[in-house]
Amino acid sequence: MKLSLSRVPMLARLAFGVLFIFAISLAFFKLLMSPPSNELGLMAAFLGITALASALVGYAAYRLGWVNRSPTLRWTLLGGYALASILTFFNVWFSAELMFASEHDLQLAIVLLVFAGGMATILGYFLSSTVTERIHLLKGAAEKLAEGDLQTRVPVNGRDEVATLSATFNQMAEQLQAADKKQRQLEDLRRDLIAWASHDLQTPLTSMRAILEALADGVVEEPETVKRYLVIAQRDVLSLSALIDDLFQMSQLDAGGFPLHRAQASLSDLISDTLESFSQLARQQEITLEGHVELDVDPVFMDTQAVGRVFNNLISNALRHTPARGRVSVWVRRTAQGVEVTVSDTGEGIRPQDIPHIFERFYRGDASRSRKRGTGAGLGLAIARGIIQAHGGDIQVESEVGKGTQFTFHIP
Repeated sequence: MKLSLSRVPMLARLAFGVLFIFAISLAFFKLLMSPPSNELGLMAAFLGITALASALVGYAAYRLGWVNRSPTLRWTLLGGYALASILTFFNVWFSAELMFASEHDLQLAIVLLVFAGGMATILGYFLSSTVTERIHLLKGAAEKLAEGDLQTRVPVNGRDEVATLSATFNQMAEQLQAADKKQRQLEDLRRDLIAWASHDLQTPLTSMRAILEALADGVVEEPETVKRYLVIAQRDVLSLSALIDDLFQMSQLDAGGFPLHRAQASLSDLISDTLESFSQLARQQEITLEGHVELDVDPVFMDTQAVGRVFNNLISNALRHTPARGRVSVWVRRTAQGVEVTVSDTGEGIRPQDIPHIFERFYRGDASRSRKRGTGAGLGLAIARGIIQAHGGDIQVESEVGKGTQFTFHIP
């Protein structure tokens, strides 16, 4: 298990450092000078006293909050260098006094110590700028981020704590930017939902209101006309019901709580039933509707009702955009990845600029397609993709304007 030094208490770290330097210094003294045991004991006592005094001074500065009172980190580091130089000076001066050094040697030692301490302080001051400048960059970036500039990033130089902090800052900024983008997308979706749902709810409701008012006021009395009005009202009710179902199913997919009830089932039977349900509409529109299913397709582990919804959405979409004497085909085959289903048509096709957005909710392509009656709320393809992805599969689209469109999805 790797031990992080930052989790060790400050006093323990200071004590460890002082004991380490004490041991190294005493070892060097013995190795270089080979002193007798009495001198070695005297040096050990001296080093112990000076080490304890230095540790007490340093810890007192830490406990009294000297570091926190410094106006900048640079002055904190400079103060640390200066304190270390002063303690070194007094330690060496005290050592020279105990060793009965000559006055000349003591004065020379003092001059050299003052010079070394001053140089260490000056160099420390300039070296600290490499840390403080990066911290200033972080501070400026944090201020920009707080003002809303989510594209702000800081350079990551080195492998020290400041570099780690810079990398963490950049990661946080990226997450905030992604969250902001997602929030904007959700806001756009909310506006789209209000706009499209209001329009698609208002159209059948207006039609139903006019029909009911006409029937209530006795404007329409002929049985055939009344029957025709009731058929129109029924169609509008079904349209409203389908829209509400789409919105509910889309909310389930968004919440990740779309319930799948998967079981081994016959995909060929499902396709046959679906094509039969659209056969009358296809005949009315003079469109050929056909299906081709290979013999080894069944059984398929799927949610029959959900996959049936995918077929309904894709086939109704194909019939809606295929002209008379066109063709809508369903092809099913088994592959190494599972079952592959292709729904193709010979319709008007999809513009290249619309293809990347075709599975987005409320997206209906160009205005001419959007104005067609029965186009829907633009949720059918989004729901189809959500259902296929919930099964662990994927769905793609290929299209050429004027020649037709082909949707292909896989169920593992």
